[in-house]
Amino acid sequence: MARVTGFFHAGITVRDMDVALAFYRDGLGLEEQFDRLLEADYLRDVLALDFSAIRAVYLAIPGGGIVELLEYQGIERLSARSRPNDYGAGHLCLYVDDVAEMTERLRARGGTSRSESVVAITSGPNEGATSIYMLDPDGYAVELFERRKDS
Repeated sequence: MARVTGFFHAGITVRDMDVALAFYRDGLGLEEQFDRLLEADYLRDVLALDFSAIRAVYLAIPGGGIVELLEYQGIERLSARSRPNDYGAGHLCLYVDDVAEMTERLRARGGTSRSESVVAITSGPNEGATSIYMLDPDGYAVELFERRKDS
């Protein structure tokens, strides 16, 4: 029987790679692994799209996994901005060691969030933790999650 054997990456399509890198690399501090132009025919087949190229940047998540930022070129692009409750929406959740400090760093770079401030989790298995949904420059939700101090 086939089974999942691990996690490789989460892909996020961006409007402008340089603006996205200011948020993900410079704001969140994720380490850039590579920045390259993808022009392989197999990608057009896999995606069933006729684009000229994709600028792809891989950013390492501490502890494992990659955030793959994708900027499509040579094809019409539309915003997929949605609310967390809209089907098809997604988000990326990152553990952080100081959610308030990270929030302020992103806000200083023009970042926005769904809530006005960091929210304390007051019930359930994550009681005592804190969280906030930041929005990347294209409106994609990135949850910053600080574990409770005893975990």
